[in-house]
Amino acid sequence: MTINLSKGGNISLAKVAPGLTHAGVGLGWNPRTTDGAPFDLDASAVVIDADGKALSDAHFVFYNNPKDPSGGVAHLGDNRTGDGDGDDETLTVDLAALPADAHRVVFLASIDQADVRRQTFGQVSNAYIRVYDADHPADTETAARFDLGEDASTETALIFGELYRNGTEWKFRAVGQGYTSGLAGVLTEFGLLAG
Repeated sequence: MTINLSKGGNISLAKVAPGLTHAGVGLGWNPRTTDGAPFDLDASAVVIDADGKALSDAHFVFYNNPKDPSGGVAHLGDNRTGDGDGDDETLTVDLAALPADAHRVVFLASIDQADVRRQTFGQVSNAYIRVYDADHPADTETAARFDLGEDASTETALIFGELYRNGTEWKFRAVGQGYTSGLAGVLTEFGLLAG
């Protein structure tokens, strides 16, 4: 049974997927309007401490840094078009492998060369994030899903959602926070240098 979340909603993974230790996180989207220029969204994740900062630069996981130092967060590859059905990019999280000071794993997408191509999330439709049991990928059951809607008209980067510790358990929160300053703006918020 899939739990569909609204912006700001959260759910305990233990309740919707008992025994889940390896979370699959799929992000999907479709370009709604385009002037013919390539439209490339990039999914990424940042492992965050209790103070809201990245554990280190190496804890920013994306297609050119496909694993964090613990191996707990992995990026499974870059989709440069967003074509087709289903997840466009996927990350996995081994919850047991994350270090004790990892309090959150934030999942985001940014538009490659958004300023040059004058592209925003207002030109994207059907954007979503879903969390599922990565140990059973053939079982297409999604534990939680958040459909972002169409209200990010000027944003060039968007935090889709996050996994976070709540005592001894992990929860998923639907975030949907946009940034007009692109990936650099998100990374700066988490204490990382962009570029």
